[in-house]
Amino acid sequence: MGNMQGMMKQMKKMQQEMEASQAELNATDFSASVANDLVTVTFTGDKKLKDIQIKPEAMDPDDPDMLQDLIIEAVNEAMTKVDAATQSKMGKYAKGLM
Repeated sequence: MGNMQGMMKQMKKMQQEMEASQAELNATDFSASVANDLVTVTFTGDKKLKDIQIKPEAMDPDDPDMLQDLIIEAVNEAMTKVDAATQSKMGKYAKGLM
């Protein structure tokens, strides 16, 4: 019976550590810039768009597709950073559960 209590304590501690790590990730900003900083996006760790900056030179009325492509590229790059940080920080907990 004592072994079960010890295991429950460990699980509770791991859950608290996971929650703290997730909160830390969520409070972290992840930015990505493309094309010499023409477009910069910033996301929180929980993948919410926090900021987008577009320099005037990125807005070519004759080529709106270019701006769209730059935004997509910046968003995808920022999401990759969020995913990598999440895997780095939270992946250790998944290993402990297997």
